[in-house]
Amino acid sequence: MHSTPRPSTQPDTVKRRVVITGIGVLAPGGIGAKNFWSLLSEGRTATRGITFFDPSPFRSRVAAEIDFDPADHGLRPQEIRRMDRAAQFAVVAAREALADSGLDMAEGDPYRTGVCLGSAVGATMGLDQEYRVVSDDGRLELVDHEYAVPHLYNHLVPSSFAVEVAWATGAEGPATVVSTGCTSGLDAVGHATELIREGSADVMIAGATDAPISPITMACFDAIKATTPRHDDPAHASRPFDGTRNGFVLGEGSAVFVLEELESARRRGAHIYAEIAGFGSRCNAFHMTGLRPDGLEMAEAIRIALDEARLAPEAIDYVNAHGSGTKQNDRHETAAFKLSLGEHARRTPVSSIKSMVGHSLGAIGSIEIAACALAMEYGVVPPTANLHTPDPECDLDYVPLTARERQLDSVLSVGSGFGGFQSAIVLSRPERSPR
Repeated sequence: MHSTPRPSTQPDTVKRRVVITGIGVLAPGGIGAKNFWSLLSEGRTATRGITFFDPSPFRSRVAAEIDFDPADHGLRPQEIRRMDRAAQFAVVAAREALADSGLDMAEGDPYRTGVCLGSAVGATMGLDQEYRVVSDDGRLELVDHEYAVPHLYNHLVPSSFAVEVAWATGAEGPATVVSTGCTSGLDAVGHATELIREGSADVMIAGATDAPISPITMACFDAIKATTPRHDDPAHASRPFDGTRNGFVLGEGSAVFVLEELESARRRGAHIYAEIAGFGSRCNAFHMTGLRPDGLEMAEAIRIALDEARLAPEAIDYVNAHGSGTKQNDRHETAAFKLSLGEHARRTPVSSIKSMVGHSLGAIGSIEIAACALAMEYGVVPPTANLHTPDPECDLDYVPLTARERQLDSVLSVGSGFGGFQSAIVLSRPERSPR
């Protein structure tokens, strides 16, 4: 006996389009999306000498720190005790994004609302601090676990970040943490978008968070000379695409978005910042930290994102570069843009906000998506700060020093991470989409 198949209750995945309706940001020099955008549009830098610990033993002594008091942002003492700094960032950013979206979680189906967060290094600061406690500042070879914070396990597993955001927002759908190094923030948004497209969720609270400014992180990057030793001029230490660049500035932060299916967002009258039109990711399978000079893998990720968005390269009005400020990365990206966008690459403004807010590892991809969405909102291309002496090998329009007004209908943001990860995402105005 054969039963008649039940009709699917899920919407047609072909027609499901995903948009950003809420933005929350914690970034160096700008807590909250409004303050963050003010910093970027004015071309101000938030890099400074490290204050979280004594940096004198280290080669690189600068960072982009956030002046953040969790109590000032509504976190209760128990939440502060339980959560690592990166988790605190994510919860505060998620609450801002929800408020910005106007979405009433009590009216929706919690099982159709999910969480997807990216993080490269998880609870680094919490683990570092707790190790110092249980080892008596490194004096004990056999640590005493009785001195550890009761919630130490939450610091060990990055999945706790998604749990905290789900608890804070009432989301009971899919909950995931994506950890793909410095592309985590792009990849988490890409994954969340696919969950809505395929019908597994209607709303996703998605983004990324990292708080890596600790001795162990500085020591790791010192060892491979990836961070800048320009500690005598912290405000101008991050110099993407500049001929005098000599490494990136470590940062911290979080950006979280409310992602919704387009027609649902329109029905409730939500403000739509942009559509997630396309996403692509590749791995170069080449070297843990090295990059091929031809930029082929990043160019391929860009091609995939453009194909998914059904856009020609000529439709891109602005490129938000990874722009870390290392010699090889900036040359690699320049080659990738030329390869993927062709001659249009020379007519397209490109900039790196890492010149202002540093490189917050897994969080930066989402922070850069926020910058792109706000750039579209205000019709302004943020500048590349500290770009005074262009590298002849980086010969595109990298928008030096000063923001530029420009109508932006489709923008591209890219990321590059240790391990060979290469990701690209395209944001468009829904009314401009060829779909």
